[in-house]
Amino acid sequence: MDTGRLTQVDEYTWRIEPVGKMRVPAIIYGDADLIAGMDDKVYEQICNVAKLPGIVNAAYAMPDAHWGYGFPIGGVAAFDADRGGVISAGGVGFDISCGVRTLHTTLTRAEIEPIKTRLADSLYQEIPVGVGSTGHVLLNDKSMDAMLRKGAEWAVKQGYGWREDLERIEEHGRMADALPEAVSSEAKHRQRQQMGTLGSGNHYLEVQEVTQIYAAEIATQFGLKQGDIVISIHCGSRGLGHQIGTEFLKSMAQTAHRHGIELPDRELACAPLTSDVGRSYLGAMRAAINSALANRQIITHLTRMVFERLAPHARLRLLYDVSHNTCKLEEHVVDGVSKRLYVHRKGATRAFGPGHPELPEDLREAGQPVLIGGSMGTASHILAGISDSEQLSFASACHGAGRNMSRRQASKSWNGRQVVDELAGRGILIRSPSLRGVAEEAPGAYKDVDAVVNAADRAGLARKVARLQPVICIKG
Repeated sequence: MDTGRLTQVDEYTWRIEPVGKMRVPAIIYGDADLIAGMDDKVYEQICNVAKLPGIVNAAYAMPDAHWGYGFPIGGVAAFDADRGGVISAGGVGFDISCGVRTLHTTLTRAEIEPIKTRLADSLYQEIPVGVGSTGHVLLNDKSMDAMLRKGAEWAVKQGYGWREDLERIEEHGRMADALPEAVSSEAKHRQRQQMGTLGSGNHYLEVQEVTQIYAAEIATQFGLKQGDIVISIHCGSRGLGHQIGTEFLKSMAQTAHRHGIELPDRELACAPLTSDVGRSYLGAMRAAINSALANRQIITHLTRMVFERLAPHARLRLLYDVSHNTCKLEEHVVDGVSKRLYVHRKGATRAFGPGHPELPEDLREAGQPVLIGGSMGTASHILAGISDSEQLSFASACHGAGRNMSRRQASKSWNGRQVVDELAGRGILIRSPSLRGVAEEAPGAYKDVDAVVNAADRAGLARKVARLQPVICIKG
């Protein structure tokens, strides 16, 4: 991206002034190198987001932003229903409620080493992964609707996990106002055998070591110290979420003209929040959020079963679970006035600051854990939400490294077996059903996650707390 097209506000903030049909400015966060490395489509897409009806303040792009469908991945925008605001399926994404949950283990690297290979093999055998993978949980019509309505709360009631888990999950594990009846039979059919599965692409389960602490007091409140072993699970709503996105994008595109909406890009198909299509999508999307939360809950249960066999003295407690492909109705202050806004985060993570009432009481003083995934051979990070990001980005931060190369380019640049062997040489065990998938997700296909996280920290979007290094990666 040509930085000459942007106005530099400070070292980590860049502004695009509203021109033409833009209703608000666009703001991109990142240092000069990250901005220059972004593709030009990010500029185009974030400007198009700024043209949507009812948008508030600005359209935002996080430091990991890259070209997506409709919204750039890393895009954030909030809409006011009272001002004709819209809901956009492209502003949520196809993998609705894709997110990360991180678990403590009470183990150290030294305790993991003697069982590392067996642990990698057992996790790979126990947790279904890859394209078309099916799980151990088969849902009938009744249990499907119950799961879509109650999310991780449903999963815990079925015996998948602990009641205390729900306190550490966004929305306490259950997204309110879900409408299973707004989810098509095809979407439900696609999910019927996919509960408790990782899927493919950039999804993973990683065993990780805490290798660096940046904010000791917050790390203590999060229960983290150097040398700890944690587990991170990255996945979403699988086939159900993709089907919902596909169907409602079509409906929104077909009905936009009826509401006088001029789409700057067909991929930004949207509907008024108060319209029938808008309300139906919100209900279906919330059901997909519940599906993703239940999915990660079941995978957590399967992971605990493996550790019970191989490391019975470990206790896998949940640190936090947060999604990064959602639209949430939240309270935010705009021009000194508190408003209820629909905040789209696509490839962006909620980052509520200290004192926020939606945070668990024992984490409230520290701020929300912000879980930033790496890319198989590179670090992941845990950050904490800070109050400043409320005004900077509707309390949002980046969600990962962000791709700097397409999957096709990556598969031409790397050999999957070579990647697996190189990472093994560094002490990182990879288990995956697809060597092509490993090549597509090679660490070099992504931006420098440390640079992205540093930019988020220095821009004031979230505060660095801990750096995690992979030990085992079960890859989609």
